[in-house]
Amino acid sequence: MKADRINKIHELIKERQIISLDELCDIFSVSKNTIRRDIAELDAEGVIEKVYGGIVLRESANSAPEPFAAREIRNVAEKKIIAQIAAALIQDGEVIYIDSGTTTMHLLPHLANRKQLTIVTANIYVIDYASRYQNLNVIATGGYVYPPSNALVGPGVISCIKAYNFSKIFLASTGISIEHGATNASPLECEIKQRLVQKSCPKYLLVDDSKLDVASLMTYCELNALDNIIMNTTPPEKYLNYFEKNNVRLMTESK
Repeated sequence: MKADRINKIHELIKERQIISLDELCDIFSVSKNTIRRDIAELDAEGVIEKVYGGIVLRESANSAPEPFAAREIRNVAEKKIIAQIAAALIQDGEVIYIDSGTTTMHLLPHLANRKQLTIVTANIYVIDYASRYQNLNVIATGGYVYPPSNALVGPGVISCIKAYNFSKIFLASTGISIEHGATNASPLECEIKQRLVQKSCPKYLLVDDSKLDVASLMTYCELNALDNIIMNTTPPEKYLNYFEKNNVRLMTESK
């Protein structure tokens, strides 16, 4: 029945955060027109948002990520230090993924002289900045624009991540802790970061010290799932002990 189907769609979107129309049609064995009528009711109730090819869970005001512009101007000096350390690891001819975030974006000024470097990214700032340089190959993931993060999200990003082999991945986080791992405020971005962590290549988390002992809405990985963590300064002893025990390499200006 229609009411049961709508309730089940509601439960699915709460669980998955994002789902395509094609998948809903397969799950319920109905036409796209039927699914569109169902999601129109959920949209009218404020439960979901319609995006190209699917729907996403409408985030509440309390759980919505902090605007990109507000995060962009915070701890800029620290973020630039971290980005400079990370950029020194990137060699000519590599294929790297640069995650969305206000720290990873600072990698770009240090990569202008790299040769045949391919950058795959959903970070809109990185797409814009890197496209100015003919020696940098820029692959935008596709997806739809998510203004709170100035990034692309959705199935297009996931498909792109699956398709490409990366030399290195540079990740961002809105908060880390030993108890909750690497976290992010957006479920839409968390799924992307989870897929990135699963790739079989070196992964680097770029995070400044203001994000220590901070847990955002969702965990996308435990800290021991990361190969390297790059910071602007040495963290407290408990982190050093954890990193040593779990073979996580810490990189700072002095190390």
